[in-house]
This record gives sequence, C-alpha cells and structure tokens, in this order.
Amino acid sequence: MQLYNTLSAIERATLLEQAGEDRLTLSFYQYAKIGNPELFRNHLFVAWDDLQVLGRIYVAHEGINAQLSVPATRFNDLKDFLDGICFLENVRLNVAIEHDLKSFLKLKVKVRNKIVADGLNDDTFDVRNKGVHLDAVGFNELIEDPNTVLVDMRNHYESEIGHFKNAVTPDVDTFRDSLDIIEEDLKDHKEDKKLVMYCTGGIRCEKASAYYKHKGFKNVFQLEGGIIEYARQVENKGLENKFIGKNFVFDHRRSERITEDVIAQCHQCGAACDAHTNCDNEGCHLLFIQCEACKKAMDSCCSKACQEIVHLPFEEQKALRAGTHNSNKIFKKGRSEKLRFKK
Repeated sequence: MQLYNTLSAIERATLLEQAGEDRLTLSFYQYAKIGNPELFRNHLFVAWDDLQVLGRIYVAHEGINAQLSVPATRFNDLKDFLDGICFLENVRLNVAIEHDLKSFLKLKVKVRNKIVADGLNDDTFDVRNKGVHLDAVGFNELIEDPNTVLVDMRNHYESEIGHFKNAVTPDVDTFRDSLDIIEEDLKDHKEDKKLVMYCTGGIRCEKASAYYKHKGFKNVFQLEGGIIEYARQVENKGLENKFIGKNFVFDHRRSERITEDVIAQCHQCGAACDAHTNCDNEGCHLLFIQCEACKKAMDSCCSKACQEIVHLPFEEQKALRAGTHNSNKIFKKGRSEKLRFKK
C-alpha cells in the first residue's frame, strides 16, 4: 500500500501538463477530536492518491487543515468521501477564486502537534467556544459600526499586498505574535468594543475567537470562510467589496487578485508591485516582493550576493549550503536588510 509520494515535483508537473485536465484549488479545516492521527493520515493519503488529489494537509489530535488541488471531474467524488467522515460531513469547502494547474505538485499529508502553529496551551480554554460567524453581508454591516475594531489575523507579508479597509494589520511574523499584541491594545475595551477578525480561510480566527473569549472579550466575531469565501459571496450577491488588493495564499500561486488595487511596492526598487517571489538562491529562498524589471535584472534573486551564487556551478552552490538550516527564524519573510524598500 502506497503511503507516500513516488514522483518528484518536476515529474508531477510534466504529467499535469500532459493530462491537460482542469483542476480546482480548494481548502477546508475542521477542529475535531482525532484519536489516532497517524491512522487517519494514512486513510486520507490512500483515498486521495486514488482521486489524484494533490496538496498540503495537516492532521493532529485537534483536527485537520487541508489545502488541495483536485481534478474538476473528481470534485464530487472528493465531496462524497468527506461526507462519509462523521466530523467532515458538509464541511465548508473554500474554493479558490483563481485556479492553477500546478497550485500543488505533491500530495503531502503530515501529522502535526497542531493544525495551526499557534503556540497556545489549548487545555486552558475551550476551543469550541468560538465567536459569532459572519457572512459577507453581516461582516460589511458590522465593520461600519464605530464600536467595531476590525483586526487582520494574518502575518505582515500577507496583509502587505491586500487587506480590508480600515483594518488593524499587526506587523508580526507569526499568528502567535499577533494574539498578545491585540489583547494588549484592546485590554481596556473587552466589554464595550466589538472585536471582528478575519484571515485567509477562517482557521486562525476560529482559534483566536475562542482564545479571546477565554481572555474576557464579550463581543467576538469572525468572518466565516475568511477572505476566500468573502470574495465569492461579494461576487455572487453583488455586494460592496471592502477588501483591497490581493489575498495571499499558501501554494504555488502565492496570491489571488481580489481587486485591481496595487497597495504594495517592489522591495528592491520601490515601484508599485504586489507579486511575491522566492529568492532563486536555494541557500536563501527569501520570500519578498519583486517587480518584473527587478526580477529580470536580478535573476529572481534578492541581492547581488545571491545573484552571484546562482551563477555558480550546482556543486559549488550545494557546498555553500552544507551545514546551514534556513527557516523563518533566520530568514524572515520580507525582513531581510538586503531589501531597500521592505515594509
């Protein structure tokens, strides 16, 4: 029984091109009690590999967080499979606004301690005691209330390219960082202000809303389905769109355009731009905003030093990377001092 990928990303990309089949990109999450995450993980991999599902899925004792790409013709099969799992029956599926054949190139189902790295001790509060869910209509109405504080629960590199009008956008690198900052800023308004939160697909707000209720906030709300579902409802219902710019997504697309507004700038030259790239130097791989002109001039690199490295023979590049470990602790997304126009 196959439980892991046997094809490389390059091999998979070639097969997807040859197949030429339309694929849908979607995501979902669900907090639930999973007794044996490893067994559940294996069950998902076998079933989804058979359905030609690709994506990145995290399974933990607390639930599941999934971002997927599925052949359009197999969407109903996937839905039927999910409905056959008691805690996933009728789970909300956030279907992307923009689709890409190669949004994911592998099926990765991983067992984690948490489905979102929040750094919280969940034993101290009830994660099921969440805030009030808002659809796009209710959300638009509530954020116009002068007693409402609208907070973006995403990281700085996400809100930099797109966010809701008048939202508080904490300048943070992690979801956990924002929790304490928001609580401190609103500590004197736990009863008189309405705390409204949003994120990409809703999962971060789900945990945050329960956490803030535990911390004494009386009026806690969250945008159901996040920016992804909001954009869909706005289009389908002809509502005023209060989001500006792009929605950052965690797959090969990197973003979905919600409006034509470009609110960010190239981190290298300062020109209006909202396209993220990863530095082509594998020993760096910094995520930053780069316009097409700089991309061409810099060979998709974040600095002259990295540009020089990518021109070296592969074995020399590999030798330079030996013994190093690149992570967000070393290379903050968009935080490098090499970037002149970083946020």
